Amino acid sequence: MPQMTKELCKSIVGIDKGIRFAGMADRMGKLVAFAYRPGLQPLLTKEESELSVMQSLLRMGMRKTMEDRLGRTVYAFALYEKVKRATLPLDDGAILLLSFDIEANHEPIILSKILPLLKS
Repeated sequence: MPQMTKELCKSIVGIDKGIRFAGMADRMGKLVAFAYRPGLQPLLTKEESELSVMQSLLRMGMRKTMEDRLGRTVYAFALYEKVKRATLPLDDGAILLLSFDIEANHEPIILSKILPLLKS
């Protein structure tokens, strides 16, 4: 796990108490770095997480087909009964995966905190 990438995931988790998880996957679907909020019990097993990464990468790839008409994807979001999840495309075809507590106000966290951190 590249140290800088792992540190970035830890920084993202520390940005807001509503963030449960931050992970970065390469364009081949390999989770290269991740961090959980300290003391958190993950909802998915390691195998389920790996499958989820592949599914997120495939969905993000499918969104690219409409970007000429709609503009670049900023992030994709899913609301589950137990968790909120967002996927952000990165410049090199990789993705940033995030999960939030249900009560978290995810959009301002992503737009005002995470995106500026990624740009810096």
